[in-house]
Order: sequence, then C-alpha cells, then structure tokens
Amino acid sequence: MIKQHATGIVLAMVIIITGIIVNPFTAFAQEFSWGFKKAQNEVPPEAGANFDQMLEKYGAVYKGKDDEKVMYLTFDCGYENGYTESILNTLKKEKIQATFFLTGHYLTSATPLVKRMVKEGHEIGNHSDKHPNMARLTEQQMLDEWKRFDQKLAEVTDVERTVFARPPEGVFSEELLRVGQKAGYRHIFWSVAFKDWLRDKPQGWEYAYNNLMSQMHPGAIILMHTVSPDNAEALPRFIKDAKKKGYRFDSINNLVNDIPFVSNS
Repeated sequence: MIKQHATGIVLAMVIIITGIIVNPFTAFAQEFSWGFKKAQNEVPPEAGANFDQMLEKYGAVYKGKDDEKVMYLTFDCGYENGYTESILNTLKKEKIQATFFLTGHYLTSATPLVKRMVKEGHEIGNHSDKHPNMARLTEQQMLDEWKRFDQKLAEVTDVERTVFARPPEGVFSEELLRVGQKAGYRHIFWSVAFKDWLRDKPQGWEYAYNNLMSQMHPGAIILMHTVSPDNAEALPRFIKDAKKKGYRFDSINNLVNDIPFVSNS
C-alpha cells in the first residue's frame, strides 16, 4: 500500500512538472498584452468589454472622456538615447505637463534629466525598477519592483513615491492590477501608440507625425518612447497641428481626478 501510494505521488509530480514545461504560464496568473483597435477619424478606440471592466474594477485607465478634445502625453523611458532634452524643451515651450514612466536604470543613469522633469512640473510614473514581466512575479516581487523604484526616486529628487504605474511592454494580469491598487498605485495604459522604440532604426519625423495625427482622438492617452529621434522631431509639429484642430493637452493628474480610485493600502 505504501509503495503504491509513493508511486502515485511520483506520477502526480511528473504530470505537474510536465504541464509546467509544456505550458509554463499555468504556474502564473493569466497574463495579458495590452491592445486595442486603433482609433480612426478621431473616434476613440475600444479595448473590449473584458479589458474595460477589469481596468475599471481596479481604477486603471487608458483614455479620457470622448466628448472633450483633450489629450494626454506620456513617455516611457528605459534608458537615455539623447533625445529627451529636446522633448522637454518642446513641452516647456508649449507649457504642457506630461508623465514620464521611468525605470530604475533611468533614474540612476540620467539623473539630471529626471531632476529637470520634476522641476518643470512633469509627473514621474513607475515603470518598475528592473523592467521585468510584472505579470509573472509574486505579489511581494511586484511590490519590491515598485518600492525599489520609489526609493531610488526619493534619493535623487524630493518626490517621496509614485502613484502612477505602467507595466513593461504592456504585459499585465488582473493580479497585478489588484496588488497595485492595494498598494496605492494606479495603472495608466494608453490609447495611442506605434512602433517607436527601435533606437537604431529611425524612420523620420513624418513617420511619428503621421501615426500621431491618424490615431489622435478626444481623451487620447498617447504613449511615446524618448529613445526615438522621430518622436523628438515630430512632437512640435504634432502639438501645433493638434491645437489647430481644436485639441488641448492636459495632465494625467487632472484626468484621474475625475475618475474614482479606492486604495486598500
């Protein structure tokens, strides 16, 4: 009987291990890649009922009101490539407050630019410390990523902690949103984006400009990467022409003030 029992345990372990090898994601909470049907003709995109309900449940957002011609600029910064200063100059000239989602590496390797962002009134978002797949971490590992980033931020600026978070590569899980909300982090996704993160393959300012103009819509949360020279060159033109079409730019801070958020921390 004992021998049969032991054999059964071994067999069960083999089945479990084999299942994880064949489908490793079963060991984690279900993960999703953020996506949506791109906006056309200034009609806001839709992420689908499932994503809409999940994000609303945890106070996460990806767009603003569809009846106001307001847009929100956000930038992801994993490392510095020489174009962030130009972007900051444009924002200063246009008097626009943006949100910069930084990594821990960026905080320590581009500290003068981070200090400038804070000094000029931009919001710093938490893009994690090490830029991992956040959906595959344990709850404690998720918290460690955000808190290590916040600690580094507090060491180089007078900002004690962040309140906006964005998962690397847009990969997330409902558990990530839940843990983030509980800890006081509000996830900010986006409704306008394009392939702009290849540092060594610029396609010209018109590429970025055309993508931005064709996807813009009321309530747009725009994601751009600061490593792209295309974005830095297109930004002044885009802002100018968006304003001509009746749009204005506002901060994520002002956007979320209109959307209820309850932290369980």
